[in-house]
Amino acid sequence: MSSEQGVLKLSILVTIGVALFGIGFGILSSSFSITFDGIYALADASMSLLALTVARLIDGYARSREAGGRLQARFSTGFWHLEPIVLGLNGTLLMAVSVYGLINAALSIMRGGHELKFDFAIIYAVVTLCACIAMALYASRANRRLKSDFVALDAKAWIMSGGITAALLIAFSLGAAVDGTRYAWIRPYLDPAVLGLVSLVIIPLPVRTVRQALADILLIAPRDLTEHVRAVAAKVMARHGFLSFRTYIAKVGRGKQIELYFIVPPGLPPQTVEYWDRLRDEIGAEIGDEGPDRWLTIAFTADPEWAE
Repeated sequence: MSSEQGVLKLSILVTIGVALFGIGFGILSSSFSITFDGIYALADASMSLLALTVARLIDGYARSREAGGRLQARFSTGFWHLEPIVLGLNGTLLMAVSVYGLINAALSIMRGGHELKFDFAIIYAVVTLCACIAMALYASRANRRLKSDFVALDAKAWIMSGGITAALLIAFSLGAAVDGTRYAWIRPYLDPAVLGLVSLVIIPLPVRTVRQALADILLIAPRDLTEHVRAVAAKVMARHGFLSFRTYIAKVGRGKQIELYFIVPPGLPPQTVEYWDRLRDEIGAEIGDEGPDRWLTIAFTADPEWAE
């Protein structure tokens, strides 16, 4: 729980275990929904592994921007841009898997459903639901301190998986309860019906993550950050008698890229380099959020063309 990478590593190991467990029990119980749950977990594990790789790159770059090597040479402005790509790919893949599950469920219902071994299915659902609840609580608690988009998405994925498994447990328990009764005819339809219902619930859940990832990829500046930076720049301009300013702002994953250009009056008396550095420190402190994920450039020029 002490680091983003530690949480993701544990999540990946548990997810792989749950996925293999699900695929095995899906085959034993002849359940499409359990097999789907296992495949969904494998897809999530592959994305978590990719997220862990990107998190390591971002963390390594933040620790030593002067570090050598081909990666640092080729990605001289950092690896922040990889984060929204991974988040967008993750959300899109989970939605695609859910659409595939919905199509299979519809086809199975149209063909009359199929029988499954409810005892194996119930054992799977109970064990997996306990694992999902434990990991969702663990990731959510860890992210109160880490504030990581990757861990937040991972916690959401465990909650989604827990919802899937809870629905499976209810359906399988119902199937076992109606065995030998006049309602036994619904047993072949329970597995594809719950698969279709779960797929319908899951499909829209990653939409917000995909939309935010797309906004980061397109370098759409967050409104609150833009307003804050422009307010700081306006105060600095008025305080120091500058003519105008230009701002260029983008949020890329966890990284904030801010460029500020101040247009100073022509013929301004010369100042030492230390003076301009102190002014940059003053502006940076007013903007705030200083750290390895803030890329701040502040320039002063008498020629507006250099700021365009």
